[in-house]
Amino acid sequence: MESRPRLSVLVPVYNEVATVRTLLARVMAVPIPKEIIVVDDGSTDGTRAVLEEVRAATRETPENRLVVLFQEHNQGKGAAVRRAVEHVTGEIALVQDADLEYDPAEYPRLLQPILDGHADVVFGSRFAGGTRRVLFFWHTVANRLLTLSYGSDGTQNVDDTVPNWRNVAPCGN
Repeated sequence: MESRPRLSVLVPVYNEVATVRTLLARVMAVPIPKEIIVVDDGSTDGTRAVLEEVRAATRETPENRLVVLFQEHNQGKGAAVRRAVEHVTGEIALVQDADLEYDPAEYPRLLQPILDGHADVVFGSRFAGGTRRVLFFWHTVANRLLTLSYGSDGTQNVDDTVPNWRNVAPCGN
């Protein structure tokens, strides 16, 4: 039986006490071997205590390995993602916000183009397929203007210029 590459799910967290426990349960329920690297970026709302509880209650299995890191003060989402990247051991990495906007059950669909060898990078889209959430008018206008500028040479078809889900295959070094 062919082994699937291990997935690294990077979860930057800042003041997500209301959603982080649910999010982590949903990520762990996805039937893909993965490590979940959570970086709390100096939360002040009790998120840190929830993450400590979840870490203490979570046993490592072949399907799930949980790594929880804490930053002493807020440095921004980019810094939290960079810190998580330092701990990646998987062959494919994915960024998942803790606010439940994106459903971890979609991981297999998001990974498939990479697993099939059709893509090196996959960006999730809020516009393509499935149900859609309501966007503010000016967000949509700005997105379309940026998309137009990205694809102005006719070679690119970008339907969402600011997606949150990003999926990256290994580099060939």
